[in-house]
Amino acid sequence: MKEIDWSKLGFHYTEPDYIVRSAYHNGVWEEPYATNDKYLHLHVSATCLQYGQEAFEGLKAFRGIDGKIRIFRWRENAKRMARSAEGLYMQPVPEELFGKAIRLALEKNMDYIPPYGTGATLYFRPLLIGTTPRLAVGPGRDFEFIVIPSPIGPYYPGKFHCTTFVVNRHVDRAAPHGTGTFKVGGNYAASFRASEPAHAQGMDCLFLDAKYHRYIDECTAANFIGIKGNEYLTPRSSAILPSITNDSLMTLAKDQGMKVTRRHIRLEELADMSEAAACGTACVISPIDKVFDPDNNKIYQLSDEPGPVLTRLYHALRDIQFGRAEDKHHWCDLIP
Repeated sequence: MKEIDWSKLGFHYTEPDYIVRSAYHNGVWEEPYATNDKYLHLHVSATCLQYGQEAFEGLKAFRGIDGKIRIFRWRENAKRMARSAEGLYMQPVPEELFGKAIRLALEKNMDYIPPYGTGATLYFRPLLIGTTPRLAVGPGRDFEFIVIPSPIGPYYPGKFHCTTFVVNRHVDRAAPHGTGTFKVGGNYAASFRASEPAHAQGMDCLFLDAKYHRYIDECTAANFIGIKGNEYLTPRSSAILPSITNDSLMTLAKDQGMKVTRRHIRLEELADMSEAAACGTACVISPIDKVFDPDNNKIYQLSDEPGPVLTRLYHALRDIQFGRAEDKHHWCDLIP
């Protein structure tokens, strides 16, 4: 195992020994292979650079309490990347190849899997890019699939704590029926104009729907959850990413007897919520203490500390991922 201070890892890139690559050319995917070459050799006119043909994913492997390694729901990431690829006229990565590349990246970087009890995990960033040289507007024919592993600590350092969000009505992250449901870099670049000023004020950004600026869409780079009594609420929108973490939490909420509702959520409904949070692979659950609406000079006060429902769901998911609870939904692939 590498000499790394696992307790001090944040959500930052740590150089692994190997990445995994596979190219698509002449209608064929090559066998994934591990390499210590971390640089791309691209033509300057590659479609990923000229026209944004790029999609990515994020998933984790956990060293459990029993010493076994668990890869969490990678098949769902493979399916979501395939949907993103089809949305951008890219060649989807076959699920079998995706899984083989993840396992190879794990096997070649075993020394970078954090020990149990540190709170750190091994994160995988699968990346798909168009590599065909092209100046005329149109999709490429050639692609490269890359899996970048890195040990990471919590997205939000310190204990499970609350974050303040600020509403932004002046920047739209993604249009209805646009690329918002795909995990592509352009969506994140489009959010920087709102998220960076929010971060500079010590807050994160809450996006509303782009059509009416009335309904909650996403929390910067994460899905939104609201708790009303025994109801788990999350937005229904044609412009947000279908989160695998959110899907997992909805399943656990149902297991715990909660009503799960996916619908349009008006911003004003925050006043009736006992708890709210952002959720995603990186942050898992990030509870919200308050939401500031500067256009109306209004503050929606939630809980200063993580509430009981979100805390229970957070620990239920983490217990499955670290092997402390039964994986009755068969979400984890075990590696002895």
